Amino acid sequence: MEKRNTTSDFILLGIFKHTRSHLFLFMMVLTMAIASLMASALMLLLILLDPRLHRPMYFLLSQLSLMDLMLVSSIVPKMAADYLTWNKSISPAGCGLQIFVSLTLGGAESFLLAAMSYDRYVAVCHPLRYPVLLNWRLCIQMTLGSWFLGAADGLMQAATTLSFPFCSAHEIDHFFCEAPMLVRLACADTSVFENAMYACCVLMLLIPFSFILTSYSLILSAVLHLRSQEALRKAFATCSSHLAVVALFYGPAIFIYMRPKSYRSANHDKVVSAFYTIFTPVLNPLIYSWRNSEVREALKRWLGKCADF
Repeated sequence: MEKRNTTSDFILLGIFKHTRSHLFLFMMVLTMAIASLMASALMLLLILLDPRLHRPMYFLLSQLSLMDLMLVSSIVPKMAADYLTWNKSISPAGCGLQIFVSLTLGGAESFLLAAMSYDRYVAVCHPLRYPVLLNWRLCIQMTLGSWFLGAADGLMQAATTLSFPFCSAHEIDHFFCEAPMLVRLACADTSVFENAMYACCVLMLLIPFSFILTSYSLILSAVLHLRSQEALRKAFATCSSHLAVVALFYGPAIFIYMRPKSYRSANHDKVVSAFYTIFTPVLNPLIYSWRNSEVREALKRWLGKCADF
């Protein structure tokens, strides 16, 4: 089979076609992405400027907002530019950067969501010991650990994926460079790398996901003993919404990275990838931040200051 120089550009076929229906879907996705960027940026600004939000829980929320902001910024502008200009090429360096950034942010967010579930568990089940069980030192350690593990996974997968020789067809049937998509184009035996990627996914996805489920199970067990029906209703509403967003993040990621190669479909993969790269960052500010009364109060104070100015 003919091999091509690895310095040749790749072609991203994208997720949208140039039809009226797909143009409408493209505009919807673009609008959602812009809304996500604005909400995440505003959340970062509020936590930075309001001293009342300088607490471990909101520091973790600020990191989630930063990750969502960076993830959407690393994927959507390129996707939009490709669709609008019809220029779908991307250099190997650009492709490697997309793989590194998306995996770094995805992996870091996976561990950060686990840290946030621990924060909620301590706040609900051990409120009097919260300053001891989740102090600033532990909060920063969990955050740095999330970033480090995500970056290590991203660097390893990006470097290894681009080290393979690629066949003559450099067309990636996707809207951004994702490691499993590039592995399909390799003209070499990738079984060792795929097994290593599977092992990484156990660490990066299944373990944090199991930790989150355990944390929320303990929270639900604790709130079931509450006598107040109103408190019980609010607790169930909060837990269910958090778990829904968690499922939308981990479910598609597990679907993409942990399926056998023979079961993969490009059309399915593109749609599923959109959930954890575009749709989940849209939902995160709504579920984790703007439903919080302290965040809404901080926004009111900030808007009041802006009006006075």
